[in-house]
Amino acid sequence: MNLDLERFYEASNPAEPIDMKNPEEKRYYIDFAAVRGDKVIKALKRVISRLSPNKPTCQLFTGHIGCGKSTELSRLQTELEVKGFHVVYFEATEDLDYIDVDVSDILLAIARQVSASLEESNIKLKAEGFKALLKQTVDFLKTPIDLSVEGEFAGVKGKASTEKGLEISLPVVIGKITAKAKGSQATRSKLRQFMEPQTTKILKLIDEEIISIANEQLKKRGQKGLVVIVDNLDRIPYRKISYSNKALPVYLFVEKGEQLRKINCHLVYTLPMVLIYSNERQEMEGRLGGGIETKVLPMVPTKLRNGEDFYEGMELLRQMVLTRAFPELTSEERSGLITEVFDRVETLDRLCRISGGHPRNLLGMLFGCLQQEDPPISADTLESVIRSYRDRLLLNIDDEEWELLFEVDRTQRVKGEKEYQALLPSLFVFEYHDREGTWFGLNPLLLETKKYRTWKAENL
Repeated sequence: MNLDLERFYEASNPAEPIDMKNPEEKRYYIDFAAVRGDKVIKALKRVISRLSPNKPTCQLFTGHIGCGKSTELSRLQTELEVKGFHVVYFEATEDLDYIDVDVSDILLAIARQVSASLEESNIKLKAEGFKALLKQTVDFLKTPIDLSVEGEFAGVKGKASTEKGLEISLPVVIGKITAKAKGSQATRSKLRQFMEPQTTKILKLIDEEIISIANEQLKKRGQKGLVVIVDNLDRIPYRKISYSNKALPVYLFVEKGEQLRKINCHLVYTLPMVLIYSNERQEMEGRLGGGIETKVLPMVPTKLRNGEDFYEGMELLRQMVLTRAFPELTSEERSGLITEVFDRVETLDRLCRISGGHPRNLLGMLFGCLQQEDPPISADTLESVIRSYRDRLLLNIDDEEWELLFEVDRTQRVKGEKEYQALLPSLFVFEYHDREGTWFGLNPLLLETKKYRTWKAENL
Protein backbone atom coordinates (compact mmCIF):
# COMPACT_ATOMS: atom_id res chain seq x y z
CA MET A 1 0.00 0.00 0.00
CA ASN A 2 1.30 3.48 -0.86
CA LEU A 3 2.26 5.74 2.04
CA ASP A 4 0.71 9.22 1.93
CA LEU A 5 3.77 11.20 3.06
CA GLU A 6 2.02 14.54 3.54
CA ARG A 7 -0.70 12.99 5.68
CA PHE A 8 1.86 10.96 7.66
CA TYR A 9 3.91 14.09 8.37
CA GLU A 10 0.85 16.05 9.48
CA ALA A 11 -0.39 13.21 11.69
CA SER A 12 3.02 12.94 13.38
CA ASN A 13 3.07 16.56 14.54
CA PRO A 14 3.66 16.30 18.33
CA ALA A 15 2.07 19.69 18.99
CA GLU A 16 -1.42 18.57 18.00
CA PRO A 17 -3.49 16.32 20.32
CA ILE A 18 -6.02 14.03 18.69
CA ASP A 19 -9.53 15.46 18.46
CA MET A 20 -11.67 12.42 19.21
CA LYS A 21 -14.76 14.15 17.78
CA ASN A 22 -13.09 14.25 14.37
CA PRO A 23 -13.54 10.84 12.66
CA GLU A 24 -10.37 11.34 10.59
CA GLU A 25 -8.24 12.06 13.64
CA LYS A 26 -9.92 9.43 15.82
CA ARG A 27 -8.35 6.75 13.62
CA TYR A 28 -4.93 7.69 15.05
CA TYR A 29 -5.95 6.99 18.63
CA ILE A 30 -4.29 4.11 20.49
CA ASP A 31 -5.75 3.08 23.85
CA PHE A 32 -2.86 2.60 26.30
CA ALA A 33 -5.08 2.00 29.35
CA ALA A 34 -4.30 -1.71 29.57
CA VAL A 35 -0.55 -1.12 29.94
CA ARG A 36 -0.50 2.14 31.88
CA GLY A 37 -1.57 0.38 35.05
CA ASP A 38 -4.63 2.54 35.70
CA LYS A 39 -7.77 2.92 33.59
CA VAL A 40 -7.94 6.62 34.36
CA ILE A 41 -10.50 7.80 31.80
CA LYS A 42 -12.77 4.85 32.51
CA ALA A 43 -12.73 5.79 36.20
CA LEU A 44 -13.51 9.47 35.52
CA LYS A 45 -16.37 8.50 33.22
CA ARG A 46 -17.75 5.90 35.63
CA VAL A 47 -18.04 8.41 38.49
CA ILE A 48 -20.02 10.82 36.29
CA SER A 49 -22.18 8.49 34.21
CA ARG A 50 -22.67 5.49 36.50
CA LEU A 51 -22.10 6.36 40.15
CA SER A 52 -23.31 9.96 40.41
CA PRO A 53 -25.13 11.03 37.23
CA ASN A 54 -27.57 13.32 39.07
CA LYS A 55 -25.30 14.80 41.73
CA PRO A 56 -22.41 17.15 40.79
CA THR A 57 -18.88 15.80 41.11
CA CYS A 58 -15.46 17.44 40.96
CA GLN A 59 -12.60 15.22 39.77
CA LEU A 60 -8.90 16.06 39.47
CA PHE A 61 -6.59 14.86 36.70
CA THR A 62 -2.88 15.31 36.09
CA GLY A 63 0.15 13.82 34.37
CA HIS A 64 3.46 14.68 32.77
CA ILE A 65 3.50 17.31 30.04
CA GLY A 66 3.20 15.49 26.72
CA CYS A 67 1.89 12.20 28.11
CA GLY A 68 -1.44 12.50 26.26
CA LYS A 69 -3.80 14.15 28.78
CA SER A 70 -5.59 16.32 26.22
CA THR A 71 -6.21 13.38 23.90
CA GLU A 72 -7.58 11.31 26.78
CA LEU A 73 -9.84 14.16 27.89
CA SER A 74 -11.12 14.49 24.34
CA ARG A 75 -11.96 10.79 24.52
CA LEU A 76 -13.75 11.35 27.85
CA GLN A 77 -15.80 14.11 26.23
CA THR A 78 -16.97 11.95 23.34
CA GLU A 79 -17.81 8.98 25.58
CA LEU A 80 -19.82 11.12 27.99
CA GLU A 81 -21.70 12.69 25.08
CA VAL A 82 -22.65 9.20 23.93
CA LYS A 83 -24.00 8.64 27.45
CA GLY A 84 -26.27 11.67 27.04
CA PHE A 85 -24.34 14.47 28.75
CA HIS A 86 -23.70 17.93 27.33
CA VAL A 87 -19.92 18.28 27.68
CA VAL A 88 -18.01 21.55 27.54
CA TYR A 89 -14.32 20.83 27.02
CA PHE A 90 -11.91 23.74 26.69
CA GLU A 91 -8.25 24.58 27.07
CA ALA A 92 -7.87 27.22 29.76
CA THR A 93 -5.01 28.82 27.84
CA GLU A 94 -7.61 30.10 25.34
CA ASP A 95 -8.81 32.59 27.98
CA LEU A 96 -6.07 32.83 30.59
CA ASP A 97 -2.52 33.98 30.94
CA TYR A 98 -1.54 30.96 33.02
CA ILE A 99 1.60 32.71 34.28
CA ASP A 100 -0.64 35.24 36.05
CA VAL A 101 -4.06 33.86 36.96
CA ASP A 102 -6.53 34.08 39.83
CA VAL A 103 -9.73 32.27 40.75
CA SER A 104 -11.96 34.97 39.26
CA ASP A 105 -10.15 34.55 35.93
CA ILE A 106 -10.88 30.81 35.93
CA LEU A 107 -14.54 31.38 36.85
CA LEU A 108 -14.97 33.92 34.03
CA ALA A 109 -13.36 31.49 31.58
CA ILE A 110 -15.77 28.75 32.64
CA ALA A 111 -18.74 31.13 32.38
CA ARG A 112 -17.69 32.19 28.87
CA GLN A 113 -17.04 28.70 27.56
CA VAL A 114 -20.18 27.16 29.04
CA SER A 115 -22.49 29.98 27.91
CA ALA A 116 -20.99 29.89 24.40
CA SER A 117 -21.49 26.11 24.17
CA LEU A 118 -25.07 26.39 25.39
CA GLU A 119 -25.89 29.12 22.89
CA GLU A 120 -24.50 26.92 20.11
CA SER A 121 -26.96 24.27 21.31
CA ASN A 122 -29.82 26.81 21.15
CA ILE A 123 -30.19 27.13 24.91
CA LYS A 124 -30.94 30.78 25.52
CA LEU A 125 -29.50 32.51 28.57
CA LYS A 126 -30.81 35.92 29.61
CA ALA A 127 -28.19 36.31 32.37
CA GLU A 128 -29.32 39.85 33.16
CA GLY A 129 -27.52 39.93 36.50
CA PHE A 130 -24.28 38.65 35.02
CA LYS A 131 -24.38 41.18 32.20
CA ALA A 132 -25.04 43.98 34.68
CA LEU A 133 -21.99 42.92 36.67
CA LEU A 134 -19.90 42.95 33.49
CA LYS A 135 -21.15 46.45 32.63
CA GLN A 136 -20.01 47.59 36.09
CA THR A 137 -16.69 45.88 35.41
CA VAL A 138 -16.15 47.83 32.18
CA ASP A 139 -17.05 51.07 33.95
CA PHE A 140 -14.55 50.29 36.70
CA LEU A 141 -11.74 49.42 34.30
CA LYS A 142 -12.05 52.76 32.51
CA THR A 143 -10.37 51.05 29.57
CA PRO A 144 -11.83 51.26 26.05
CA ILE A 145 -13.54 47.93 25.35
CA ASP A 146 -15.75 47.64 22.28
CA LEU A 147 -18.81 45.74 23.47
CA SER A 148 -20.64 46.06 20.18
CA VAL A 149 -20.96 43.12 17.83
CA GLU A 150 -22.38 42.64 14.39
CA GLY A 151 -25.07 40.03 14.29
CA GLU A 152 -28.28 39.07 16.00
CA PHE A 153 -28.43 38.59 19.76
CA ALA A 154 -31.56 38.26 21.89
CA GLY A 155 -33.70 39.12 18.86
CA VAL A 156 -31.94 42.42 18.12
CA LYS A 157 -30.45 42.60 14.66
CA GLY A 158 -27.41 44.71 13.84
CA LYS A 159 -25.17 46.33 16.45
CA ALA A 160 -26.05 45.47 20.01
CA SER A 161 -24.26 46.81 23.03
CA THR A 162 -24.44 47.20 26.75
CA GLU A 163 -25.90 50.66 26.16
CA LYS A 164 -28.98 49.09 24.55
CA GLY A 165 -30.40 46.98 27.31
CA LEU A 166 -27.48 44.61 27.67
CA GLU A 167 -28.69 42.67 24.66
CA ILE A 168 -25.25 41.47 23.59
CA SER A 169 -24.45 37.78 23.99
CA LEU A 170 -22.99 36.89 27.40
CA PRO A 171 -19.99 34.93 26.07
CA VAL A 172 -19.12 37.79 23.72
CA VAL A 173 -19.12 40.31 26.58
CA ILE A 174 -16.96 38.07 28.80
CA GLY A 175 -14.68 37.25 25.88
CA LYS A 176 -13.99 40.88 25.05
CA ILE A 177 -13.22 41.74 28.67
CA THR A 178 -10.97 38.72 29.27
CA ALA A 179 -9.18 39.20 25.94
CA LYS A 180 -8.34 42.75 26.96
CA ALA A 181 -7.12 41.55 30.34
CA LYS A 182 -5.08 38.70 28.88
CA GLY A 183 -3.20 41.15 26.69
CA SER A 184 -2.44 43.70 29.40
CA GLN A 185 -1.02 43.08 32.86
CA ALA A 186 -2.31 46.46 34.08
CA THR A 187 -5.85 45.69 32.90
CA ARG A 188 -5.61 42.18 34.33
CA SER A 189 -4.60 43.55 37.72
CA LYS A 190 -7.42 46.08 37.72
CA LEU A 191 -9.97 43.48 36.63
CA ARG A 192 -8.85 41.24 39.46
CA GLN A 193 -9.09 44.12 41.91
CA PHE A 194 -12.76 44.49 40.99
CA MET A 195 -13.65 40.82 40.59
CA GLU A 196 -11.92 39.06 43.49
CA PRO A 197 -14.11 40.60 46.25
CA GLN A 198 -17.14 39.48 44.24
CA THR A 199 -16.20 35.83 43.81
CA THR A 200 -19.19 34.69 45.85
CA LYS A 201 -21.50 36.80 43.69
CA ILE A 202 -19.90 35.44 40.49
CA LEU A 203 -20.42 31.87 41.68
CA LYS A 204 -24.08 32.65 42.50
CA LEU A 205 -24.64 34.18 39.05
CA ILE A 206 -22.95 31.24 37.30
CA ASP A 207 -25.15 28.83 39.23
CA GLU A 208 -28.47 30.67 38.89
CA GLU A 209 -28.16 32.20 35.41
CA ILE A 210 -26.09 29.58 33.57
CA ILE A 211 -25.77 26.16 35.23
CA SER A 212 -29.31 25.83 36.64
CA ILE A 213 -30.88 26.98 33.37
CA ALA A 214 -28.63 24.62 31.42
CA ASN A 215 -29.42 21.56 33.54
CA GLU A 216 -33.14 22.29 33.41
CA GLN A 217 -33.19 22.76 29.63
CA LEU A 218 -30.88 19.80 28.95
CA LYS A 219 -33.03 17.43 30.98
CA LYS A 220 -36.15 18.61 29.17
CA ARG A 221 -34.37 17.51 25.98
CA GLY A 222 -33.71 14.10 27.49
CA GLN A 223 -30.05 14.76 28.24
CA LYS A 224 -28.49 13.89 31.58
CA GLY A 225 -26.91 17.19 32.49
CA LEU A 226 -23.77 19.30 32.12
CA VAL A 227 -20.09 18.33 32.37
CA VAL A 228 -17.28 20.90 32.25
CA ILE A 229 -13.72 19.74 31.50
CA VAL A 230 -11.05 22.41 32.06
CA ASP A 231 -7.78 21.41 30.40
CA ASN A 232 -4.30 22.99 30.53
CA LEU A 233 -4.49 24.25 34.12
CA ASP A 234 -1.59 21.84 34.68
CA ARG A 235 0.59 24.43 32.93
CA ILE A 236 0.28 26.91 35.78
CA PRO A 237 3.87 27.37 37.05
CA TYR A 238 4.99 26.67 40.59
CA ARG A 239 6.05 30.18 41.58
CA LYS A 240 5.59 32.24 44.71
CA ILE A 241 3.01 35.04 44.60
CA SER A 242 3.22 38.16 46.72
CA TYR A 243 -0.44 38.39 47.73
CA SER A 244 -0.60 34.94 49.30
CA ASN A 245 2.96 33.98 50.31
CA LYS A 246 2.15 30.65 48.67
CA ALA A 247 3.00 29.10 45.33
CA LEU A 248 0.39 29.95 42.68
CA PRO A 249 -0.97 26.37 42.27
CA VAL A 250 -1.30 26.02 46.06
CA TYR A 251 -3.15 29.33 46.26
CA LEU A 252 -5.56 28.41 43.45
CA PHE A 253 -6.25 24.74 44.10
CA VAL A 254 -5.78 24.51 47.87
CA GLU A 255 -6.58 27.90 49.43
CA LYS A 256 -9.30 28.65 46.87
CA GLY A 257 -10.18 25.05 46.04
CA GLU A 258 -13.59 25.14 47.68
CA GLN A 259 -14.62 28.04 45.42
CA LEU A 260 -13.61 26.19 42.24
CA ARG A 261 -15.62 23.20 43.45
CA LYS A 262 -18.85 25.18 43.98
CA ILE A 263 -19.97 25.22 40.34
CA ASN A 264 -23.09 23.07 40.41
CA CYS A 265 -22.32 20.56 37.64
CA HIS A 266 -19.83 17.78 36.93
CA LEU A 267 -16.30 19.19 36.81
CA VAL A 268 -12.95 17.79 35.70
CA TYR A 269 -9.92 19.98 36.36
CA THR A 270 -6.37 19.34 35.18
CA LEU A 271 -3.81 20.26 37.82
CA PRO A 272 -0.05 20.88 37.97
CA MET A 273 1.54 17.54 38.78
CA VAL A 274 3.76 19.11 41.45
CA LEU A 275 0.75 19.24 43.78
CA ILE A 276 0.77 15.43 43.93
CA TYR A 277 4.24 15.61 45.49
CA SER A 278 3.56 18.52 47.83
CA ASN A 279 2.59 18.50 51.49
CA GLU A 280 -0.69 20.14 50.47
CA ARG A 281 -1.94 17.17 48.45
CA GLN A 282 -4.36 15.85 51.08
CA GLU A 283 -5.77 19.29 51.79
CA MET A 284 -6.19 19.96 48.06
CA GLU A 285 -7.99 16.68 47.46
CA GLY A 286 -10.23 17.41 50.43
CA ARG A 287 -11.12 20.99 49.47
CA LEU A 288 -11.25 20.74 45.70
CA GLY A 289 -11.70 17.03 45.05
CA GLY A 290 -14.12 16.28 47.86
CA GLY A 291 -11.81 13.63 49.25
CA ILE A 292 -11.41 11.77 45.94
CA GLU A 293 -7.85 10.93 44.93
CA THR A 294 -6.35 12.77 41.95
CA LYS A 295 -6.05 10.60 38.84
CA VAL A 296 -2.55 10.53 37.32
CA LEU A 297 -1.82 9.59 33.69
CA PRO A 298 1.61 7.88 33.64
CA MET A 299 3.94 7.02 30.76
CA VAL A 300 3.56 3.92 28.59
CA PRO A 301 6.10 1.38 29.90
CA THR A 302 8.54 -0.12 27.43
CA LYS A 303 10.24 -2.05 30.24
CA LEU A 304 9.17 -3.57 33.52
CA ARG A 305 10.57 -2.28 36.78
CA ASN A 306 13.01 -5.25 36.80
CA GLY A 307 14.50 -4.03 33.50
CA GLU A 308 12.96 -6.69 31.26
CA ASP A 309 11.34 -5.64 27.99
CA PHE A 310 7.57 -5.13 28.19
CA TYR A 311 6.14 -6.54 24.98
CA GLU A 312 2.60 -5.20 25.37
CA GLY A 313 3.77 -1.61 25.85
CA MET A 314 6.21 -1.82 22.95
CA GLU A 315 3.56 -3.20 20.62
CA LEU A 316 1.12 -0.39 21.37
CA LEU A 317 3.85 2.22 20.79
CA ARG A 318 4.69 0.57 17.46
CA GLN A 319 1.03 0.87 16.52
CA MET A 320 0.99 4.52 17.61
CA VAL A 321 3.61 5.18 14.94
CA LEU A 322 2.27 2.86 12.25
CA THR A 323 -1.35 4.01 12.53
CA ARG A 324 -0.19 7.51 11.57
CA ALA A 325 1.20 6.08 8.37
CA PHE A 326 -1.68 3.67 7.58
CA PRO A 327 -4.75 4.71 9.61
CA GLU A 328 -7.19 2.81 7.41
CA LEU A 329 -5.54 -0.58 8.02
CA THR A 330 -5.81 -3.08 10.87
CA SER A 331 -2.97 -3.48 13.35
CA GLU A 332 -1.98 -6.76 11.73
CA GLU A 333 -1.89 -5.18 8.27
CA ARG A 334 0.14 -2.24 9.54
CA SER A 335 2.67 -4.53 11.20
CA GLY A 336 3.31 -6.12 7.82
CA LEU A 337 4.27 -2.72 6.37
CA ILE A 338 6.93 -1.63 8.88
CA THR A 339 9.61 -1.60 6.19
CA GLU A 340 7.55 0.92 4.22
CA VAL A 341 8.13 3.36 7.09
CA PHE A 342 11.52 2.26 8.52
CA ASP A 343 14.51 0.54 6.97
CA ARG A 344 14.03 -2.38 9.36
CA VAL A 345 11.94 -3.45 12.34
CA GLU A 346 14.80 -2.72 14.75
CA THR A 347 14.76 0.97 13.83
CA LEU A 348 11.11 1.29 14.86
CA ASP A 349 11.83 -0.57 18.11
CA ARG A 350 14.78 1.71 18.78
CA LEU A 351 12.49 4.74 18.42
CA CYS A 352 9.90 3.26 20.80
CA ARG A 353 12.44 2.27 23.47
CA ILE A 354 14.36 5.55 23.47
CA SER A 355 11.10 7.49 23.89
CA GLY A 356 10.56 5.84 27.27
CA GLY A 357 6.87 5.63 26.43
CA HIS A 358 6.50 9.42 26.37
CA PRO A 359 4.04 9.96 23.48
CA ARG A 360 5.07 13.51 22.61
CA ASN A 361 8.80 12.66 22.64
CA LEU A 362 8.15 9.65 20.42
CA LEU A 363 6.22 11.73 17.90
CA GLY A 364 8.76 14.53 18.15
CA MET A 365 11.62 12.24 17.18
CA LEU A 366 9.56 10.69 14.40
CA PHE A 367 8.72 14.20 13.18
CA GLY A 368 12.42 15.07 13.26
CA CYS A 369 13.25 12.05 11.12
CA LEU A 370 10.61 13.00 8.54
CA GLN A 371 12.10 16.48 8.36
CA GLN A 372 15.37 14.90 7.20
CA GLU A 373 14.28 12.18 4.78
CA ASP A 374 11.39 10.34 3.17
CA PRO A 375 10.46 6.90 4.47
CA PRO A 376 11.74 4.32 4.89
CA ILE A 377 13.52 6.10 7.74
CA SER A 378 17.08 4.86 8.18
CA ALA A 379 18.77 3.92 11.45
CA ASP A 380 21.40 6.60 10.81
CA THR A 381 18.78 9.33 10.53
CA LEU A 382 17.08 8.18 13.72
CA GLU A 383 20.40 8.14 15.59
CA SER A 384 21.08 11.69 14.44
CA VAL A 385 17.73 12.83 15.86
CA ILE A 386 18.32 10.89 19.10
CA ARG A 387 21.70 12.58 19.59
CA SER A 388 20.10 15.99 19.14
CA TYR A 389 17.41 15.23 21.74
CA ARG A 390 19.97 13.77 24.16
CA ASP A 391 22.39 16.69 23.85
CA ARG A 392 19.65 19.25 24.45
CA LEU A 393 18.53 17.34 27.54
CA LEU A 394 22.10 17.22 28.89
CA LEU A 395 22.44 21.00 28.70
CA ASN A 396 19.96 21.37 31.58
CA ILE A 397 21.48 18.92 34.10
CA ASP A 398 23.86 20.12 36.80
CA ASP A 399 25.98 17.98 39.16
CA GLU A 400 23.45 18.11 42.00
CA GLU A 401 20.70 16.89 39.66
CA TRP A 402 22.92 14.05 38.44
CA GLU A 403 23.22 12.85 42.04
CA LEU A 404 19.43 12.89 42.34
CA LEU A 405 19.18 10.98 39.06
CA PHE A 406 21.58 8.30 40.28
CA GLU A 407 19.47 7.94 43.43
CA VAL A 408 16.29 7.54 41.37
CA ASP A 409 18.06 4.91 39.25
CA ARG A 410 18.94 3.00 42.44
CA THR A 411 15.58 3.28 44.21
CA GLN A 412 13.03 3.86 41.41
CA ARG A 413 11.50 6.50 43.68
CA VAL A 414 11.06 10.29 43.72
CA LYS A 415 10.78 11.76 47.19
CA GLY A 416 8.82 14.94 47.71
CA GLU A 417 8.30 18.27 46.07
CA LYS A 418 11.99 19.26 45.81
CA GLU A 419 12.97 16.18 43.82
CA TYR A 420 9.87 16.48 41.65
CA GLN A 421 10.70 20.09 40.78
CA ALA A 422 14.27 19.14 39.89
CA LEU A 423 13.58 16.02 37.83
CA LEU A 424 10.12 15.55 36.38
CA PRO A 425 9.11 18.85 34.69
CA SER A 426 12.35 18.74 32.65
CA LEU A 427 11.58 15.14 31.62
CA PHE A 428 14.73 13.76 33.26
CA VAL A 429 12.58 11.11 34.98
CA PHE A 430 9.37 9.34 33.91
CA GLU A 431 6.60 7.90 36.08
CA TYR A 432 5.13 4.45 35.47
CA HIS A 433 2.35 2.45 37.15
CA ASP A 434 1.98 -1.31 37.51
CA ARG A 435 0.23 -3.75 39.83
CA GLU A 436 2.74 -3.04 42.57
CA GLY A 437 2.15 0.72 42.40
CA THR A 438 4.17 3.66 41.14
CA TRP A 439 7.80 3.51 40.05
CA PHE A 440 10.16 5.91 38.32
CA GLY A 441 12.79 5.46 35.64
CA LEU A 442 15.33 7.73 34.02
CA ASN A 443 14.59 9.11 30.59
CA PRO A 444 16.26 6.49 28.33
CA LEU A 445 18.15 9.27 26.56
CA LEU A 446 20.17 9.72 29.76
CA LEU A 447 21.05 6.04 30.01
CA GLU A 448 23.25 6.43 26.93
CA THR A 449 25.29 9.37 28.19
CA LYS A 450 28.94 9.03 29.17
CA LYS A 451 28.15 10.44 32.63
CA TYR A 452 25.57 7.76 33.36
CA ARG A 453 27.56 4.88 31.91
CA THR A 454 30.64 5.83 33.91
CA TRP A 455 28.62 5.98 37.12
CA LYS A 456 26.91 2.68 36.35
CA ALA A 457 30.21 0.93 35.68
CA GLU A 458 31.60 2.19 39.00
CA ASN A 459 28.53 1.05 40.93
CA LEU A 460 27.90 -2.41 39.59
